[in-house]
Amino acid sequence: MSYNILLFDLDDTLLDFGANETDSLNKLFQQQGYLLSDEIFQVYRSVNKQLWAEYENGNIILSDVLNKRFSETMQKLGKVVDGMEWENVYRELLGSGSQLMIEGALEVCQRLSASHRLFVVTNGITRTQISRLKSSGLYNFFEQIFDSQSIGFQKPSPKFFEYVMNHIKDFNKQEALIIGDSLNTDIKGGILSGIDTCWINRHAQENASEIQSTYTITNLMEIMDICVPGNKRKCDPLS
Repeated sequence: MSYNILLFDLDDTLLDFGANETDSLNKLFQQQGYLLSDEIFQVYRSVNKQLWAEYENGNIILSDVLNKRFSETMQKLGKVVDGMEWENVYRELLGSGSQLMIEGALEVCQRLSASHRLFVVTNGITRTQISRLKSSGLYNFFEQIFDSQSIGFQKPSPKFFEYVMNHIKDFNKQEALIIGDSLNTDIKGGILSGIDTCWINRHAQENASEIQSTYTITNLMEIMDICVPGNKRKCDPLS
């Protein structure tokens, strides 16, 4: 299959969100006069995960997630803080993060952009994701950035990808490939939308689910074997 339109997930596909999150949280708590201990970090992760789950289930709006996660975290620890103020500081710190995935995200995007049309499809906050792309040096390789905040729907919703397909000039499903690290958002979204997918399975996890990608790779550089004619294919086609 010849792919010309490449739809890249961002977090943990091209950018190392885990490293960015940890660094930003440490700086945030330090600025607010607290040490980010393991206990506080685990409380935050639990609160944040629960709020995002409620948002994805349609029980709360996005601003509730962002403006409550720090106030609720500190409330559980017996402290009262301005959640919106903390969120604004955190958002700035997160947006300045430029940690790339180690196996050559910059090289992959640079090489593919010379012969392919590259797009970002991300569940994230518009300003933050654009800022991170610019800080990392990846921004200029992409024709358009599609994020869930702007679209109003999240991956894997077909409505997210319907918007993407309707806003890419001369879009052709047969020429498109979704590349991401999440089976439940990137790969499932591609399947529901009838677009081929490539799952980046860095830790060689066993996939016993019904969500099966078109291709599976363990290293981002292997995407070259799929997308560049003449490269020896090292990835495993699964369907």
